[in-house]
Amino acid sequence: MQKIFPDAKSALDGILHDNMLIASGGFGLCGIPERLLDAIRDSGITGLTFASNNAGIDNEGIGKLLRTKQVKKMIASYVGENKEFERQYLAGELEVEFCPQGTLAERMRAGGAGIPGFYTKTGVGTQVAEGKEVKSFNGEDYILEHGLFADLAIVKAWKADETGNLVFRKTARNFNLPAATCGKICVVEVEEVVPNGTLDPDSIHLPGVYVQRMIVGAPYDKKIEFRTVREREAA
Repeated sequence: MQKIFPDAKSALDGILHDNMLIASGGFGLCGIPERLLDAIRDSGITGLTFASNNAGIDNEGIGKLLRTKQVKKMIASYVGENKEFERQYLAGELEVEFCPQGTLAERMRAGGAGIPGFYTKTGVGTQVAEGKEVKSFNGEDYILEHGLFADLAIVKAWKADETGNLVFRKTARNFNLPAATCGKICVVEVEEVVPNGTLDPDSIHLPGVYVQRMIVGAPYDKKIEFRTVREREAA
């Protein structure tokens, strides 16, 4: 099965449609599938629900799709540093489902493992628990969270071989791994594709069985949200 496509548009061909649930990897701007996000924006599909740690910043990451009003709902842990997100939410134009960070990662992992739901103490007694089933185990309350089963997973990896075995680089692994597993279809962008047999089997983070399509997106600028430096001290 040929998994490598020439660009993001062709890799997403025949997959995209309105009102999709998309699981997107990344944390802030670290490890985000930016080429695939651009292609989704350019496709013009609307009514999208994104499950992602956050929505990027203004005009970067999922923030680009907020600008074009293609996102109707965010399932996210952190929503700061994005003025357009804030404006749409306060204006009632964007639905937001806040999800604690660890819970969101586990919801993705559960979906990838075929687990429809699990109980957690995280969020008990807070707004996170509103409308959710509460069950007591050993005298303590837990809330039921549902596994995430996405129509599409888009992720960014460092290296891949031709069969789609993936290696993530350091903190860019973040939500990419659980997001990749919970989609019916997983499309990946990588910095480099190496020949089969090149990667050390013990170093592979995600087996190629989870990956249906793949592109090389390099080169990347590798942007960060804010660059903070301290003044150089006098010698």
